[in-house]
Amino acid sequence: MARKLVLASNNAGKLREFSSLLAPRGFELVPQGSLGVPEAEEPHVTFIENALAKARHASQLTGLPALADDSGVCVTALGGEPGVYSARYAARNGGEKSDAANNALVVERLRGAQDRRAYYYAALVLVRSANDPQPLIGEGLWWGEIIEQPRGGGGFGYDPHFLLPGLGRTAAELSADEKNRISHRAQALAVLMSKLDTF
Repeated sequence: MARKLVLASNNAGKLREFSSLLAPRGFELVPQGSLGVPEAEEPHVTFIENALAKARHASQLTGLPALADDSGVCVTALGGEPGVYSARYAARNGGEKSDAANNALVVERLRGAQDRRAYYYAALVLVRSANDPQPLIGEGLWWGEIIEQPRGGGGFGYDPHFLLPGLGRTAAELSADEKNRISHRAQALAVLMSKLDTF
């Protein structure tokens, strides 16, 4: 029987990715929205602190173990921005909250820049309960570079502008299976899964 975990997110893209990665390991992922859990505040300046806050919040309100991630893209020439504000980068700068607006702002701020290096970062936190003294943590980094013109119809977030030089394709041009093998979330989840014997 599958073990039920609350996903501390209502992001459909994350639900698809995590479900496909966790189902073979015997976990059933339930989005927090389906259990009436509102989104948690993300007041922290680090990915790990935000992920921990979200996991504790979901676990507190459901009584179930919870999985949360905080992830985003960090652009070298922008001093690590958008970072923890990746999902609301444009909104924080007077624009709308959308992937298209976020991508447009990053591309605009990189106009003329020679250094286009960027990396996706993911912090995953799994808690047994809201007061778990030893949460399981996995981190992953996925290097690429930001391109001006979007390519590909898959993925979400910054994927259409995130070129993987070694592959010559953007993250949005990868199949779901390919992405799930090499992405920042896949790397973080592999680290997390290696710790599951203590869960």
